[in-house]
Amino acid sequence: MSAPAPAIRRARVGIIAGYALRACFPPRRRLGLLLPALGAVLFGLLARVVDGPRDAALATVAGGGLFGVVLPVACLVIGDAVLGAEVRSGTLHFTWLSPVGFATIAIGRWLAGFGVALAAVAVPFGLAAVAAGAPGSAPSLALAAAGGSAAYVALFVMLGALARRAVVWSLGAVLLGERLLGTALSGVAQWSPGWEARAVFARLGPGAAELSRKGLPEGWWGLARLGLLTAVALAVAAGCLGRLRLTGPSGD
Repeated sequence: MSAPAPAIRRARVGIIAGYALRACFPPRRRLGLLLPALGAVLFGLLARVVDGPRDAALATVAGGGLFGVVLPVACLVIGDAVLGAEVRSGTLHFTWLSPVGFATIAIGRWLAGFGVALAAVAVPFGLAAVAAGAPGSAPSLALAAAGGSAAYVALFVMLGALARRAVVWSLGAVLLGERLLGTALSGVAQWSPGWEARAVFARLGPGAAELSRKGLPEGWWGLARLGLLTAVALAVAAGCLGRLRLTGPSGD
């Protein structure tokens, strides 16, 4: 008796994810991901020089440092590695021509990136809380980082499927969309992985109420919004992969 279709799809997603982990994260890139992880811990240590309770000091540093810098930068590197970089180098052909659906490719690539982000972002965020002297904030900070990483990696996978110069578009989305428009407009911020991850921590993190921002879903509702962003980005990525024109490493 043949395996049921859902089981086959899950197996194919696992194969795609496993291949992406091996092909997209060579030792040099893995070492590079130690930099944002180390940066997260250093931000945690920086919180020790901020006056006030340790939880509140961590929230002060986390708002601009962890969620504003480390999270988007690390996820951009990871999200671009699992798709955009392979489109530019011409090596995505091997996956794109495989006998699997484009949704399977998008989910498998995202799953590989999300797994790396959990190790390179979420865990260091938890360690940052410990380094800041606020271990009680570690679970909520790591959870917020995990939710933000899921949405960020999906966003950058989508941009990798949409545009060949995905890094440029990704930087534009972070700097212009999130930092500029998101800072000024709550209507934009509520669709931003970085701002929403911060809102998750604002509600769930002890002493993090100062990070709260009107108009953004917080806590578990914020995680639900991040899940929605992830699903939408992956759906768009799957559709774009079907229309992707692979031209090799030269570009055009």
